[in-house]
Amino acid sequence: MTDSIMSKAATMEIPINSNGDTGTLAEDDSLEQAAKLQWRLDEKVGSSRGTRDLQQVMVSGPNLNETSIVSGGYGGTAEGIIPTSSIKGSNMHHSSSSSSIAEETTRGVAVEKIETVKKWGLNTYKCTKQMISERFGRGSRTVDLELEAQIEVLRDTKRKYENVLRLARALTNHFYNMVQTQHALGDTFADLSQKSPELRDEFGYNAETQKLLCKNGETLLGAINFFVSSINTLVNKTMEDSLMTIKMYENARLEFDAYRSDLEELSLGPRDAVAMARIDAAQQQYQVHKDKYERLRSDVTIKLKFLEENKVKVMHKQLLLFHNAISAYFAGNQQQLEQTLKQFNIKLRPPGADKPSWLEEQ
Repeated sequence: MTDSIMSKAATMEIPINSNGDTGTLAEDDSLEQAAKLQWRLDEKVGSSRGTRDLQQVMVSGPNLNETSIVSGGYGGTAEGIIPTSSIKGSNMHHSSSSSSIAEETTRGVAVEKIETVKKWGLNTYKCTKQMISERFGRGSRTVDLELEAQIEVLRDTKRKYENVLRLARALTNHFYNMVQTQHALGDTFADLSQKSPELRDEFGYNAETQKLLCKNGETLLGAINFFVSSINTLVNKTMEDSLMTIKMYENARLEFDAYRSDLEELSLGPRDAVAMARIDAAQQQYQVHKDKYERLRSDVTIKLKFLEENKVKVMHKQLLLFHNAISAYFAGNQQQLEQTLKQFNIKLRPPGADKPSWLEEQ
């Protein structure tokens, strides 16, 4: 019915007057009624279709795959329409590429850790093998006789100085207790001199004597504490630092001998292509550990020389001050004891100390 009306409206002729105006037609009313009828039909069809679409959305939800995003103003061309399916695909591609990069990074870190553990295990195996061979007399070791003798002297000296430090600390504790006892005894004598008129003088000068001994004892205690502190620094810091370097040197020597023995074993074997590649790799490792061993040997030699020079200077000063303080205390020479304390910040030079040390000459 609608199609017939529209075809009728489309085939009607519109007469034009001589002045260009359209004439009044009898069919104008029918055309207007046909247009109104078409508009009502379209409105009903659109309304029913919109109702069905709304019911479908409420039941099954929106279909995002059919949704479009329009870029540009209203009424733009189709070039500005971007399907959401393409956006979803690009996001999925970006997510997969990010996850693949993260997996590759994690895999690289894991491979690096595995290589580190592998190298550590191989190095430990070679060093353990070399150590067992040396202990049972089947392997050879690199020996620096002069340096080994100096290292043994240092270890023996450290043991003896540790004994001196232990005894000096014991002397400090005992002497501190004695000074505290003298202080308490002096206070008791002074109290009794006030309460015993018949023995006031005797208690009085004994109290003064104990107070003087207590004062001199505190001065001597300060000197002994300084001596103990200096010996502790020498033993537990200076000597310990040198021994740590020696420990690193001994480990480097063991690694050097292990890779040297490995290179010697490979050199005695066949000379095919695979063996030559292994020999080249062993030669490189041997050279690396040789350089490390020689560098640490040089460091140990320098530290031992410096340590010996420093030890002589420190012990000369400390022993002289300790002797003067003890002698002045037991001689009852308070002035000499106080003078000795003032020398703690004075650098005493041994005979011939005006000559600069070998470090200062460098």
